[in-house]
Amino acid sequence: MEAKVVDSTHLELSKPITERQGKIILVAVAEGGEDAERQQWLAASTSSLRAVYGESEPDYKSSMIRESNPDYHG
Repeated sequence: MEAKVVDSTHLELSKPITERQGKIILVAVAEGGEDAERQQWLAASTSSLRAVYGESEPDYKSSMIRESNPDYHG
């Protein structure tokens, strides 16, 4: 997702997020631009994420969970 810097402590997101107000989220900042090295890093990241969270990711049943995450509300 892209965001515009409004000032030193505020961003304007390109689209809404679904997290509730007040929830802490992790934001990674990557410089804009179209240089070749940046494109290679983005491609590698995308490939890795697709491999981990892709269509081949198995469905896990609730009965398989040993310890639930109290912060997860999915």
